Amino acid sequence: MAGRIVLFGATGYTGRLTAEAMVQRGLRPVLAARNVERLRTMGDELGGLEIAVADVSSPDSVQSLVERGDVLLSTVGPFARYGEPAAEASVLAGAHYLDSTGEPAFIRRVFEEYGPRAESAGCGMVTAFGYDWVPGNLAGALALREAGDEATRVAIGYFFTGDPGGGASGGTSASSAGAMLEPMFAWRDGALRIERGAKRIASFDVGGRRRQGISIGASEHFALPRLYPSLRDVDVYLGWFGPLSRPFQAMSAGMAVATLVPGVKAGFEAVASRLVKGSTGGPDAATRAKSGSHIVAVACDSNGRRLAEVRVAGANGYDFTGAILAWGAETAAAGGMRGAGALGPAEAFGLDELEAGCREAGIERLPAAG
Repeated sequence: MAGRIVLFGATGYTGRLTAEAMVQRGLRPVLAARNVERLRTMGDELGGLEIAVADVSSPDSVQSLVERGDVLLSTVGPFARYGEPAAEASVLAGAHYLDSTGEPAFIRRVFEEYGPRAESAGCGMVTAFGYDWVPGNLAGALALREAGDEATRVAIGYFFTGDPGGGASGGTSASSAGAMLEPMFAWRDGALRIERGAKRIASFDVGGRRRQGISIGASEHFALPRLYPSLRDVDVYLGWFGPLSRPFQAMSAGMAVATLVPGVKAGFEAVASRLVKGSTGGPDAATRAKSGSHIVAVACDSNGRRLAEVRVAGANGYDFTGAILAWGAETAAAGGMRGAGALGPAEAFGLDELEAGCREAGIERLPAAG
């Protein structure tokens, strides 16, 4: 019997997109957030959905949302600040868990701290199950499967297409501001290594044009080596900054040094929290329709020889996030979670199934260049 699906953070920007995507799939999730009036209005608008009041400031209220066999989706960010109560509720109840974070520090925490507890509890936890970082996990795993045992390296680049002028949601801005102050990581020489964000810059061919990306910590660094143990290096790059990639790299290096001074990091965090609020809305449907996504994965051998290249492309990242979370929740509730503990997307659902789910959510593999 399928468990209940509980969407925590339902009244936020990403939460609303996810709820709408679930209703479109015929699902009836429980909507959970802290504002009862907004919940009631939203529940009525989406066909009389059940609601539940919960607040991260009261962890017991979050824990009361789920029980064993349920699926808990969390879209409450920034996750470094607000993500712990939902993750904790999942492992205490033995409920499957998915979240929409893109924050490297929180991703690492789920894999390293919550993962062993989730395995003991018999539940699966899939962090960063949205635009950050599902498409790269898909493209990377497909490229590595095609490359075979010779592959020891994979590089993945994320790029916008079309007009990204609608900007980021309030939640994305808040998460990004916090992430800039935290150490990043990469899979390097067969182990997870701490390194600052934007330490490396790489360029990829996107639509016949070379575009740069800066290195960043992502779930691919944890997930792909578990699927392909021969991997020695995993690199993930964000290509969102274009010609500003080099200046961003320099700024990252400066911040890495500055935050070693006692009190500086706390000061940066205080300023960021005042300037960048949490859920303050985001681009509307018409604006999102003007932009899309293009993700490239290149698998190489130890000498740098290209063995396989896979590209996936399609929907705007916000639309994809809502749709893939809905697909993942439905699949997990129906018994499709393939293990316990902290899992990567392909590990949790199977690579072929994940590819089909991404296609439903609006991002699919492009034909190989002829």
